[in-house]
Amino acid sequence: MDWDDLRIFLAVARAESLSGAGKLLKIDPATVGRRIARLEEGLGVRLFQKSPQGYLLTDEGSRLIPHAESAEAALISATEALSGPEGLSGQIRIGAPDGCANYLLPQVIARICDENRGLEVQIVALPRVFNLSKREADMAIAVSRPEAGRLTVQKLTDYRLHLAASRAYLDRHPPILGPADLRYHRFVGYIPDMIFDKELDYLAEIGVTPPPLASNSVSVQLNFLRHGAGVGVVHDFALPAAPELQRVLPDQISLTRSFWLIRHEGDSRVARLNRFADLLIRQARTEMARLETMAG
Repeated sequence: MDWDDLRIFLAVARAESLSGAGKLLKIDPATVGRRIARLEEGLGVRLFQKSPQGYLLTDEGSRLIPHAESAEAALISATEALSGPEGLSGQIRIGAPDGCANYLLPQVIARICDENRGLEVQIVALPRVFNLSKREADMAIAVSRPEAGRLTVQKLTDYRLHLAASRAYLDRHPPILGPADLRYHRFVGYIPDMIFDKELDYLAEIGVTPPPLASNSVSVQLNFLRHGAGVGVVHDFALPAAPELQRVLPDQISLTRSFWLIRHEGDSRVARLNRFADLLIRQARTEMARLETMAG
């Protein structure tokens, strides 16, 4: 068994299809199929079971995964060791919820890339949990600490959230002097059946019924509020980007959450990703403190 066979095996396992693996590897899907068949024949076991959902790992294939990923990490580490201790380079893809991706990561990543000119960073902003085992991203940011899976988890930073509304909205509607007054106001929030993590169910924690104006996107919710649509929960770190908004009952209603940096367990031996993660955590905490100070 050689590394090239394992590389193709990992691509099929992650893409769950020959065409998807071929796209990742930039080779013809038929070639991928032949190489997998050759690997299975050499090992004397079936690694994949074809189903309507695609190519799914058999028990034998699942047992091979950690060994293939260890070989992948060792090869990456060896390549980095030969390239020297200079600045970070290559491509890194981060999956993140859209609030973090829009209002925290861009300036943080820009600073890191300013100091590491050979580095390319892709931010995938999607309101869902990322599957690192399929290599949808090199690392992901989540709002809940995962309790299962072959993962390494570090706290990225804590953050605060408060109710907010535009000054124009507040001028047109009854004053909000306490939580009881909220019942007279229209709320903006998440679409209830699209809340992908319990930590995002802010309005339920406050005791507000499902909002009449809703989106699965933090950015859409923020723009609802900027245009005077109602009251909603806003990340403090996003408020500097929306000067039309002001916090509502900040001394009475306040939420605290955390962002978690999640990586595949096998990547803990990859020096480049370790260095990037350290920089990301340090810069994110500094930027969070700056933004929350600006928010008041």
